[in-house]
Amino acid sequence: MAARKNWAPDRRDVIWINCNPQTGREMKDIHPLLVLSPKPFNERTGIVIGLPMTTAAFNESNPFAVKFSGAKGVVSYILTHQPKSFDWRMRGAKAHPMKQIPEPLFAQACESLNQIIALCE
Repeated sequence: MAARKNWAPDRRDVIWINCNPQTGREMKDIHPLLVLSPKPFNERTGIVIGLPMTTAAFNESNPFAVKFSGAKGVVSYILTHQPKSFDWRMRGAKAHPMKQIPEPLFAQACESLNQIIALCE
């Protein structure tokens, strides 16, 4: 149990997070989230910044959805147009079986997000 108490999400991790409450076109319910923020930030603030993930096929035509094949060849999408911040402790975040996104896929998701918010040029 001590290991769970000391756990905190880290950059490139995939975690389960409850997105409720939601409104409008935001995602709802429990979904995987690709963590963008570093572990020291997440530990200190209790906040995690990330990109939600889904298997919803209608994202095939979404130019801001990074497509990849997940476990067992399941097609998944990282939604770079919906960056989120959550209180991961209060929402009961848990490690996802995927553990981490490969570095090239993480870089692709970050580049797609950067095209929207232009943090780095």
